[in-house]
Amino acid sequence: MRPAAIAALAERAVAMAREAPEDPHAGLAEPGQTGAGCDPAALELADPAPEPAPSDLQEAALAAEAAALAVAGVTQVQSARAAWSRRTIRMAASNGFSGTLSRTDSALSCTAIAGSGTAMQRDSDGDGRIFRADLRDPREIGQRAGERAVAMLGARKPPTGAFPVLFDERVAATLIGHLLAAANGAAVARGASWLRDRLGEPVLPDTLSLIEDPHRPRAAASRPFDAEGLPTRARALIDGGVLTGWLLDLASARQLGLAPTANARRGPSAPPSPAAWNVALSQGAQSREDLLREMGTGLLVTSLIGSTINPNTGDYSRGAAGFWVERGEIAYPVQECTIAGSLPRMLRAMTPANDARPWLSRVVPSLLVEGLTLAGD
Repeated sequence: MRPAAIAALAERAVAMAREAPEDPHAGLAEPGQTGAGCDPAALELADPAPEPAPSDLQEAALAAEAAALAVAGVTQVQSARAAWSRRTIRMAASNGFSGTLSRTDSALSCTAIAGSGTAMQRDSDGDGRIFRADLRDPREIGQRAGERAVAMLGARKPPTGAFPVLFDERVAATLIGHLLAAANGAAVARGASWLRDRLGEPVLPDTLSLIEDPHRPRAAASRPFDAEGLPTRARALIDGGVLTGWLLDLASARQLGLAPTANARRGPSAPPSPAAWNVALSQGAQSREDLLREMGTGLLVTSLIGSTINPNTGDYSRGAAGFWVERGEIAYPVQECTIAGSLPRMLRAMTPANDARPWLSRVVPSLLVEGLTLAGD
């Protein structure tokens, strides 16, 4: 952090920029565009409690491990982890913007293994919060990890065919993640998005909306300004099922001839790019168990593996594991199967439960989707 080192860093950055090809869309915000959309203190992104001692973190991890090992059928714990971090970011630009943001993160997780040999099964549970006091009890996390692993013992392949699929709340947010990737302004500007011509059209059932709120307190993706110094604000990305806009940074907004939406994110070694902040999907009136009964016979997915999503067409194919459901009741665990379908049709036909966790950055409940293709036996 010596002044001479910082000066050398700046000189090298400018020299590299002069060698790069000119990009007509890249550039800083106009001075009148910058600012903060809210008081950073209102977001409660930094835990005022003192830094935990390493022994406290170790004690929490050991408690989770012991709780997992106490579950009948658990043979070992692959890992039990507790972590805490604090960081401060200061951003300044020659357009006059200057902003500082501090945040803390606390995490606790446990991965348990049940059975032995080729019959072993593994599953996990965890929690991550801004305030350490908000973390779930480590014994609950360990016990749930153990119970999940034991529940998968004896897993086999499900039948092949067209069946309804219920995406458990643990994995349902991945469907919304694919939707957000298609609404990314950089992908739309390249023409590499199946949403590119659907602005103003229905993409979800008309009873559902997707609200982006970067000002939610104690949420991981909250921030008063984005990575280009633009003030953030809440908005409906999808309103009554209809797509209302894109996720835009300055460059993609200029390329598309639109106003930026303060969705720029950056890392220490890359320029800004569009990203979503906190999002929440409308919840339904039914519980997950209600949707299981409504589904009748089909697949409850609790784990997804790999991802093959065609960005231009939305063709969807993913490996999955979970539980086979018959007559609305869980019958047996399943693994080594593939789910395939059309993501645009899946999103238009899904039914939400009411079990979303409100503290996550993506608040998405379990989602029932009819008529997907399963490849199992």
